[in-house]
Amino acid sequence: MPERAAIVTGASSGIGFAIARMLLEEGYGLTLAARRPDKLEEAAAELGGDGAELIHVVANVASEDDVRNVVAAHRDRFGRVDVLVNNAGVGIGAPVGEIETKRLDMQLDVNLRAMVLFYRECAEMLRRAGAEHHNALVVNTASIAGKSGDAWVSVYSATKAGMIGFTQSMNKELGNDGIKSCALCPAFVDTKMADWVKGHIPAEQMIRPEDVSEAVRMLLRLSPGCVIPELVFQPPSATLGGIPVTA
Repeated sequence: MPERAAIVTGASSGIGFAIARMLLEEGYGLTLAARRPDKLEEAAAELGGDGAELIHVVANVASEDDVRNVVAAHRDRFGRVDVLVNNAGVGIGAPVGEIETKRLDMQLDVNLRAMVLFYRECAEMLRRAGAEHHNALVVNTASIAGKSGDAWVSVYSATKAGMIGFTQSMNKELGNDGIKSCALCPAFVDTKMADWVKGHIPAEQMIRPEDVSEAVRMLLRLSPGCVIPELVFQPPSATLGGIPVTA
């Protein structure tokens, strides 16, 4: 049984997959959660090919029952949570006069509500880990769009700003329990979520998923006395080809 364990949502590709790979390299037992069974099974097979300590749970994090199922499966397998990565997210652009309620609710549920539910369901295990080593960690994948709202992706920007605010609140609420929280705020990352803009911004000019996972590796190695509440990832220029740097 691994000495420490982690949960990663949105783990089947992109940033989540890169963070999951890094956590396995660091010796963590791991629960992968994602919505699409086929993609999740492929990711788990790739990561677990060497007999790594991991399980995978199909979950739509917009569902409270699915959130509970992920945490329950993780608890049954590993019995502890030292790292929680709230990475699952969705972005749907629309001008404000054309925002569809279904798509509004989807972004609120996946990006913001699910994060709160995972904190709630993992709170007891996180507190136990914090009491043991004073370095429990929650990583919330927000976006540079949460730092400065962009047109057409107003709901996405608002949910990511909410993630940043909730992260700040959790540091104040849980810091004395040995639990740190960090909001990751990347600009465009070379993932499928950014495919729509690759006609304007070449993939090689984007942030790499591994850039983000290496930053999380750094967070794992900080002393208990150091908290980094937020990390912003951006390209050398504020815009690329006239396109804002929103993730």
